[in-house]
Amino acid sequence: MLRIDCLKTIYSELEKHVVVTIMGAVSAELQSLGHRPNFFYLLHAMGLASSLGLGLALSLPDQKIIVLDGDGSLLMNLGTLSTMARYRPNNLIHIVFDNESLLSVGGFPTATATGTDLEGIARASGVPRTAIVRTLDDFKETAIDAIHGGELTTIIAKVEASGPPLYLTDLPMLENRFQFQRHLRTLKK
Repeated sequence: MLRIDCLKTIYSELEKHVVVTIMGAVSAELQSLGHRPNFFYLLHAMGLASSLGLGLALSLPDQKIIVLDGDGSLLMNLGTLSTMARYRPNNLIHIVFDNESLLSVGGFPTATATGTDLEGIARASGVPRTAIVRTLDDFKETAIDAIHGGELTTIIAKVEASGPPLYLTDLPMLENRFQFQRHLRTLKK
């Protein structure tokens, strides 16, 4: 299963919600489908997309927050799972694309390549709804159910270790920050 195909299946849903992505292939592939001012690409803070998503979910309880994460990023900040479970925001969906590698920085294997079970860690941390998906149909069904549901959810999507050859974008990081801030201000009115 390819991450870009997963993103395509839920893109129309993402347009309606606040979306935070990690750096690298995830952000580049999402941008390739079309940038929106409600998308924030966390390009220089590996491991912190889930923490930023949690903060947004707690401060914007009437808005669905979707975090598009990666296995390498989540492994750098595993404590976020227990913190998310502690606060249990029912508007937070945490999607982790697990390609078992640090693709964006050279393709080195992550701990999931040797057996670390991120879904099991999320469940054991107390995240009320977790899933691991391996097919595009399962991904689409699980992600859309979570987006339309009302429960903190972590979805581990097992994807191939492939992506765009370059992660450069036409959108300057500073402009993305300003667009995202302006979008968030419209939500508080």
